[in-house]
Parts: sequence; structure tokens; C-alpha cells
Amino acid sequence: MTSAISEYKTLTREISKTIDRVAAEPEMKREIEYYRKTISNIKTIDEFLGNQRIYTFAMKAFGMKDLVFAKAMIRKVLTEGVDSPQAFSMSLADQRFREFAKIFDFKAYGPAATAFDRTQQGTIDRYLRNTLEERAGQSNEAVRLALYFDRKAPELISEFSILADKAVYAVVRTALGLPDSIAATDIDRQAKMLASRISVSDFSDSGKRTAFITRFLAMSEAKVGASANRPELALYVGATSRIELNTLMSLQSLKRFGA
Repeated sequence: MTSAISEYKTLTREISKTIDRVAAEPEMKREIEYYRKTISNIKTIDEFLGNQRIYTFAMKAFGMKDLVFAKAMIRKVLTEGVDSPQAFSMSLADQRFREFAKIFDFKAYGPAATAFDRTQQGTIDRYLRNTLEERAGQSNEAVRLALYFDRKAPELISEFSILADKAVYAVVRTALGLPDSIAATDIDRQAKMLASRISVSDFSDSGKRTAFITRFLAMSEAKVGASANRPELALYVGATSRIELNTLMSLQSLKRFGA
């Protein structure tokens, strides 16, 4: 069995070429070309939601394909935008909705909302990356989490931004050997604990980020027994860094995060 660490390294060794191969697949290529040719002609929220192919593509790009059915909710997200602290998307714990409203900001830009690179090539790039992560998760959910963390971690600005993203927090908890039960404690206490264990700014450094991801994958493998005899796991697992089994099992429930 290929280890999670080896699989992750293989996928990320030449990530741009890996994504290019995904983009070249016939079905993927058709969807991308349709989106590229059509999105700039979408001028209103009604047109956006009314074109099922465009709408579904955009939702998949943000890791929300399981919520494609929730058009009424997405309409409210887009209608209220992000300008006001009272906007619907700003009240939701899931940051994907806020990001979605920022990219497809019909409230602020009206008919010009889809003219920006972020709604065109930017969304295509998200779609491809999210597809790659989903496929990785089909064989190893820990690898998917690692890829997601690598993408999102440079954007983190504080311990609270870690706590706000359940997938990122799952990676951090696992790498630090923290039990899931800690997520039920006072949020300020959690933030203080994280600040004592890690420096968020380190995640902007590719070398430090890779080392942290490797630690996460090794801890994951150690607990599920996928590579119990790998000597390098001794670097990560010891009496002072035990991790509860439910922490690793919970990775299987994180199939609905995103982009």
C-alpha cells in the first residue's frame, strides 16, 4: 500500500502538470470550455442560478457540490453580498459562502460581476484544484486534507482563522496530537492553546508548511496502522504526542469541505 506521505509527494511534486492532466481529460475539458465561453454572458443572479451547468460548475469550484440543491440559500448569499456585517453570508460559520459571494459579487458590481478574472480563470483554477483534492480523497482522505491545508494555510491570519475552518483545524489537531474533544471548549481557550503550540505565520513558509503537513500525514498513518513499521514515524509518535482514535476517524466525516 502506498503511504499517505508518498502519495502526497507524488501529487505535489509537479502540481501544475498534475492539474494540467486533469484539465486535458475530455469531459473536464468540455465543462471548462463551456464555462469559459459562457460565464461572461451571465449578467444577473437569476441568469447565474438559471444556468444549471454554470451554477453547478461554480459550486463545485468552491467545494459545495453537495449544496447545489440549495438555490434559495445561495440566492440569499448572492443577493446580500458581503458589504454589510449583517449580510447573510457574513452570519454563516462556513466561510465558503462568504468567499462565493465575494467572487460572484452581483450586489456590488451588477452585470459586471462576471467580467473579472476571479470569476473566469480564477474559478476554473479552483474547479481543477478541488477536483484533484476530491480524487485524492477517494483513496486517502488524509491526503485530501493535506492538499486542502497546503492551499488554505498561507491565507490564515490568526488562530481564530484556523478554528473557523473545520478541515484546517482537523489537520492542526492531528499534527499536534490534540483530541477532538478540545473543539468543544471555550473558543478563546482554544486560540490561546494553539498560539502556545504553533506560529500561524510559519504556514506562509513553504518549507515549514510542508514539514507540518508531513507530520500530519505521519500521525494519521501511525494511528490507523497504515504504516506501522515505517521508522520515520518514531519522529512524530511518542508518549507525549498520543492522538485519540476518534480524531483520525473524524477525518472520514470531513468530505464536505472546500475551496
